[in-house]
Amino acid sequence: MNRRARKRKKRRRKRWFRIFLFALLFFLVIGGVYLYSLYNDVRTTVNQDLHEDVASIDTNETKGKVDRKEPINILLLGVDERENDVGRSDTMIVMTLDPNNNQMQMVSIPRDTRVEIAGDGRTTRINHAYAYGGSDMAVNTVENFLDIDLDYYIRVNMEGLSQVVDAVNGITVQNDRAFSSGPFNFEEGEIKLDGREALAYVRMRKNDPQGDLGRNERQRQVIQGIIEKGARLDVVQKIDDVLNVLGDNVSTNMQFDDMRRLVTNYGSARKNTSTYQMSGQGRMVNGMYLIFMTEEEIQKTHDMIVNFGEK
Repeated sequence: MNRRARKRKKRRRKRWFRIFLFALLFFLVIGGVYLYSLYNDVRTTVNQDLHEDVASIDTNETKGKVDRKEPINILLLGVDERENDVGRSDTMIVMTLDPNNNQMQMVSIPRDTRVEIAGDGRTTRINHAYAYGGSDMAVNTVENFLDIDLDYYIRVNMEGLSQVVDAVNGITVQNDRAFSSGPFNFEEGEIKLDGREALAYVRMRKNDPQGDLGRNERQRQVIQGIIEKGARLDVVQKIDDVLNVLGDNVSTNMQFDDMRRLVTNYGSARKNTSTYQMSGQGRMVNGMYLIFMTEEEIQKTHDMIVNFGEK
């Protein structure tokens, strides 16, 4: 094989890995980097190890929206799954992507929000939906609560967040408040985080005067930090480690071809990011702390998501 042919083959290989990893990072996992391995290995990892359909999402309707470049909604579930525990979705963010105006919106739903669990009937914290019925029940509950359609979901085990951050060689965030969490001290201002530090950074809640509101903001910062860091990386030669991280800690209803279309049609949406935190009145009910959302707050959030991208 002559030198020119070898260069063309190398460029094609890099292009496929860039598509794959940028897609995953863009939706909270990891990406925007070059890796050296076979295209079929990556495709297999996505379609077999990461892929998990949910009945509440119509994939054919979603594919039509992506092809037409309409705004789409993705539910990000950060699940605290520990040994011998099914876990609860302590992070719930509806990410809306608008490719026509190059913008992205992230709406956080507090984990203690009082809702009726879809398909179960119990009225309790929204983060119990995942514990009762997995990703499908969580998706269905969020759709019913906000009266919206979700197009994709991504579930990430928060125990594996540190591995995701390390896979992009650390991230940078803007910390608004100095605090300590476990063995780590976080100064105010721009700080760099490795995987263990990032996990401690997003988990701190009790020492934050804003409680869950402050923690949710830090979660969004880490998501954006991963996206921005990965998009700037040139080469990460850790293919085996990366694929193991994804396979062990991530599930999504996306297949590899879905990710490829999203990169093509929605890749510029990260250029302008806005965030919103739902807020309500918290109180104890039968020993459980619940946040009660007014109808006005629910309607406002519904309108923000449904009308995002309209001018």
